[in-house]
Amino acid sequence: MPTFTAPDGTRLAYRVHGDGDPLLCVPGGPADSAYLGDLGGLSAHRRLIVLDLRGTGRSAVPADTSSYRCDRLVEDIEALRAHLGLARTDLLAHSAGANPATQYLARYPDRVRRLALITPGTRAVGLTISGEARREVARLRKDEPWYPAAFAALEAITEGTGSDWEAVGPFFHGRWDAAARRHQAASRPDNTEAVTLFAAEGAFDPQATRAALAGCGTAVLLLAGEFDVNSPPRSVAESAALFPGATFVVQRGAGHYPWLDDAERFVASTAAFLA
Repeated sequence: MPTFTAPDGTRLAYRVHGDGDPLLCVPGGPADSAYLGDLGGLSAHRRLIVLDLRGTGRSAVPADTSSYRCDRLVEDIEALRAHLGLARTDLLAHSAGANPATQYLARYPDRVRRLALITPGTRAVGLTISGEARREVARLRKDEPWYPAAFAALEAITEGTGSDWEAVGPFFHGRWDAAARRHQAASRPDNTEAVTLFAAEGAFDPQATRAALAGCGTAVLLLAGEFDVNSPPRSVAESAALFPGATFVVQRGAGHYPWLDDAERFVASTAAFLA
């Protein structure tokens, strides 16, 4: 895997899929970026430059672990852009990765041509997803055989009395089949310190981020999965309202990983926006 050096000296790695114009991709988690694959075949349209966030995948563990904080990851994205020699870049981010990507746009608006936020996290803009918003989406799956146990686990997590994330796995996928089970296991973060410190005190300044976004003319896509309890469509739509002229799309039948549930539809929507 190719590597580059972050401003603090940490050696970071990235994966490359496909050819064509580069698209910088930021994973969620923080987790090994391998779970993104080639985003359902998006690599047929763009050269995907997929960053392994510090301390994950093949990127090094930083000497200063406070650099796992979300706002500090912004400079890793900027260092990758500079390493690739790009004056401006298209950027795609998934899940929690949408938070540093959004902060990157707020900090460096002139260096982003288009930004695609896929089933995005919303902490960077100060939006809290309510338990009822998650329940509303979860109830759409009430006829699934796994629903009773998964919903009970979701209720316990929502109420703060449980933490069985394995049991709510089906709610993250449009189809809970063998492939989804394998992907769920592969996308699990394995650096607990990176996960814990990602949202450490000072990681987010929603007021400043919102103010910066309000004056930003960059084209932004926010894509939600109809069945995604992690990033419910209603919450993603609320986030989309903070980006002037944003494009908001709900992929029907999809969960938190829409390129798995319907690759053709996902690629069509995303590639058209990035064109």
